[in-house]
Amino acid sequence: MNLFKYISLSLILSPLIINFLMLPFSFAQDSIKDFVDAHNAARAQVGVGPVHWNKTVADYAHQYANKRINDCNLVHSKGPYGENIAWGSSNLAGTVAVRMWVSEKQFYNYDTNSCVRGKMCGHYTQVVWRNSVRIGCAKVRCKSGGTFIICNYDPRGNIRGQRPYGEGTLQL
Repeated sequence: MNLFKYISLSLILSPLIINFLMLPFSFAQDSIKDFVDAHNAARAQVGVGPVHWNKTVADYAHQYANKRINDCNLVHSKGPYGENIAWGSSNLAGTVAVRMWVSEKQFYNYDTNSCVRGKMCGHYTQVVWRNSVRIGCAKVRCKSGGTFIICNYDPRGNIRGQRPYGEGTLQL
């Protein structure tokens, strides 16, 4: 009978222990500093000043992320801020999401201020938008098992007819 209790307890605790051990990996690279540093690294590459974390913007991001927790759908909030969203596996890190957005740099043509035909680059241009100086980001694990990540930008970028960075900045 004691062996049965031991096996039953092991079966109950094993998933809890495994999930606990995975926590540091799944929440690694999701600190405020990590989000800010990832953005600022991309901005520095084109000579744009840094962004700073803003509690109001972050609160908005958290509220919207929590609305997506049931479905994890990549639907924009249509709120007052610029916005980038990402979806991925349950261990998608915030810094990986930022790198995904920044990877669109290869599709942005500064001379024409447009994306290469058939490609997206608006996530990248929002990250490096010179006037967007306040950010807030959030991450939720969705009930489907995926992860939803959102970063909001104040003031919003991607204004038609304007470049994300301009004279006096590096155009790499």
